Amino acid sequence: MILKIPTPSNQKRNQSIAVLTSGGDAPGMNAAVRSVVRYGLAHGCKMYGVMKGFRGLLDGHITRLEASSVANVIQRGGTILKTDRCKEFYKKSARKRAAEVLISYGIEGLVVIGGDGSFTGAGLLEKETGFPTIGVPGTIDNDIFATDDTIGFDTAVNTAVEAIDRIRDTASSHDRIFLVEVMGRSSGFIAIMVGIAGGAETVIIPEIKQPVSAVCNTIDRGIKRGKSSSIIVVAEGPKPGLSYRIANDLSKRGYSSKVCILGHTQRGGSPTAHDRLLASALGASAVAYLLAGKSDAMVGMQKGHIVLVPFKNVIGRKRLLPNEILELAQILAI
Repeated sequence: MILKIPTPSNQKRNQSIAVLTSGGDAPGMNAAVRSVVRYGLAHGCKMYGVMKGFRGLLDGHITRLEASSVANVIQRGGTILKTDRCKEFYKKSARKRAAEVLISYGIEGLVVIGGDGSFTGAGLLEKETGFPTIGVPGTIDNDIFATDDTIGFDTAVNTAVEAIDRIRDTASSHDRIFLVEVMGRSSGFIAIMVGIAGGAETVIIPEIKQPVSAVCNTIDRGIKRGKSSSIIVVAEGPKPGLSYRIANDLSKRGYSSKVCILGHTQRGGSPTAHDRLLASALGASAVAYLLAGKSDAMVGMQKGHIVLVPFKNVIGRKRLLPNEILELAQILAI
């Protein structure tokens, strides 16, 4: 990761900038908020925090932030600004009111930390009202288009891998098959990375339909090599209970298995150093671009470099799993 913060020419001074977190929380969001606030203050800005995402913005829950406001938060999970999924923000009238609220506070720019849904709201806010917005990708799913990394992904993967290391001890001791379910309703990024790092025998992801017979074949290959236990990583998928359905199907074929659902443990906890560094770089970059008059875009990371990508090139598109990663997972599971 190259932590070179962009410093475009013609920076505006003494702006007032607000920051909010939206959608699902992700470890490292606090580090991003801290970076936004302190970078802004260092460049003569007045900084504001919006509580509870777009919902709080509509309700006018905005507070002035100083350097001390974000002290001792870089190591904390969740978000000190709280977050929400605001359905009302889908309405054009709500976005107009949001701009009016920001202007009433003298705020001139908004940093939105979140995922695709949050960026959709931010993009429409600027398109319809002209209010400058810029996005910072914060989601454990790592499925935001045009960025190689999102805040919280590394922590979520590490949390799941640590859990699998412990589960494998029990699986080996009792000669058991374990289905370990990780987050990922429509994206298999967490599952595939956890599967590779955790040495799983099989990884089941939303992007690829895998029949139970294929899972059985993998288990059988392991048994023929003398393995007495197996770890199967399962992305949760769009419908709850996937791991239990697979366990039931395995049972019908004579395989006894246990299910362990990691759930929201992957969202919480102290962010890794990687996520703290990523959040710090992207948060500062968001403010730097706003001060340079750039907006209606997301700051991201591509090949180790910070980039600015227009919202129109990000919203509604999904980052796909690289074929190389899929192939590696299959090879290493042999």
